[in-house]
Amino acid sequence: MVMVDVPKSHPRYESLMVREKLVSGFRGGAVACEGLIAQGRGEAFDYILGERTHDAALKAIEAAACVLLLARKPVISVNGNAAALVANEIVKLSELLSCPVEVNLFYRTRAREEAVERILVDAGASSVLGACDDAVMRIPGLEHERGKVSASGIFCADVVLVPLEDGDRTEALRAMGKTVVTVDLSPFSRSAQAADVTIVDNIVRCFPLLCSEVRRLKGFDGAQLRRIVDGFDNEKNLSRMFIVMKDRLSLVASGGGLDG
Repeated sequence: MVMVDVPKSHPRYESLMVREKLVSGFRGGAVACEGLIAQGRGEAFDYILGERTHDAALKAIEAAACVLLLARKPVISVNGNAAALVANEIVKLSELLSCPVEVNLFYRTRAREEAVERILVDAGASSVLGACDDAVMRIPGLEHERGKVSASGIFCADVVLVPLEDGDRTEALRAMGKTVVTVDLSPFSRSAQAADVTIVDNIVRCFPLLCSEVRRLKGFDGAQLRRIVDGFDNEKNLSRMFIVMKDRLSLVASGGGLDG
């Protein structure tokens, strides 16, 4: 529940609503206090991006949709921030892909597992993996709590969507032979650099677009989807995002204004 009544006329309305959702998630036990810090870091990058979804992000969203549709067993990994911000879209995407959602937390406690699970169930999820002693397997090489995964979820998945991810787990999932799709506002992060497909965008803008793209591409055959994936280069796409940031900073520095 949003805790503050912010008028829609406020120039920072959308950003303030995101903050309020996270604070509400924190008060409800789903979001860790460290997650609030991570949100602040991401918001700083979103300022540089002009708080909009760029063409390179749209290309990554298209490639991500294809990868997810081609997967034999895709899984959507969900942490506290993702649940607080886009629970409805997570559930919608899982329905479009007929795939499970799985709770995965760095600061894992039973109370936080249950809080994230509750948000997802309230959003319409029929079942949620990874909570309440379901995470009985471990990703090799990860000693912290995010290494715990469900035997019927992430552990046996071929493609894992991991928004707002830790870099070491992205690397570990890749080492297991899994294809990793991530959403990260920082193209500098280890998760952005290590993933197969990195969407550099705000999760609240990205997930509705990803749902729409999956819906659009569901009518394509496997060969068509594969051609799109084969034509996508994550490293080059990340380079485009660095150029977007550089150009925007140069424009502002030269007096072009924040809306340029």
